[in-house]
Amino acid sequence: MKIGDKVPQVKFQTRVRDESVGGPNPYRWEQLTSDDYFKGKRVVLFSLPGAFTPTCSTYQLPGFEKNADRMRELGVDEIYCLSVNDSFVMNKWAEAQNLSNVKVIPDGSGQFTEKAGMMVRKDNLGFGPRSWRYAAIVNDGVVEAWFEEPGRIDNCPDDPYGESAPEKVLNWLEERAA
Repeated sequence: MKIGDKVPQVKFQTRVRDESVGGPNPYRWEQLTSDDYFKGKRVVLFSLPGAFTPTCSTYQLPGFEKNADRMRELGVDEIYCLSVNDSFVMNKWAEAQNLSNVKVIPDGSGQFTEKAGMMVRKDNLGFGPRSWRYAAIVNDGVVEAWFEEPGRIDNCPDDPYGESAPEKVLNWLEERAA
C-alpha cells in the first residue's frame, strides 16, 4: 500500500463475546469486512509480526493504547492493530494487554496483508508468513499517511522498529493539526 491507495477489500473472521451463547466460552463467529472497519472513519491502522511477541507487546501496542486519547483529539475515530493471527489469539492478546482504546483485527489467513503487499516470510523464527511492521492513517478507506519499517525482506534477521512507532504517527497528526 501507499498514500492514495484504497485498503484491500477482504472479509475478516472474528469472534465476538455474546452472552446469549452461554457456557464457559460465550463467543460467536462474526464476519466483518474492510468497509466495516474503514468506511466513513479516519483510523490509525498498525500491523505487526505477531501477538504476544516482544516488540509488539512491550512497545508498539502499548504505545498506541497510551496515545489513543491524544490521537482522538486530532481527528482519529478508531485505532486498529492488525496481525496475521487468528481471532482467538488476537482476542486473548487484547485481554492480556488490558486494551480499552485499541481494537484488534485478526487477519488469520493473511488475505489483507497479502493484498496490501506487506506479507513476508518469517520462517527463520518459526512464524511462517506474517506482516511486515507498518502503520497508516486511513481516511474513509484511503491511505492518507504511511509509516513502514525500512528493509522489508523475507526472513529478516532482526526486528526493525521505529518508523511505525506510535510517537511517529502522533507527531504526523500533530504537525497536520498545527
